Amino acid sequence: MMMLDWTRRAACLDLDPELFFPISMEGPSQSQVERAKHVCDGCPVRRPCLEYALSTGQAYGVWGGTDPEQRREELSLRAEAAARH
Repeated sequence: MMMLDWTRRAACLDLDPELFFPISMEGPSQSQVERAKHVCDGCPVRRPCLEYALSTGQAYGVWGGTDPEQRREELSLRAEAAARH
């Protein structure tokens, strides 16, 4: 089981979770995505949050300052790097 102790120190802990799960990642929702990412910018547990999202396949929302497309790109880069080693 993955340890989630880091979640108690998250900058988003007391914020409305809906901020991090906009209806869309584009159009009018883009400003919501940017606001969510701004919260992540100063978060002390940004890295563990991102690693959690990557390792559990979080397909929606903003995690660790990234949107779903950014996480797909990161996973692809990691897979390419692993294939070279």
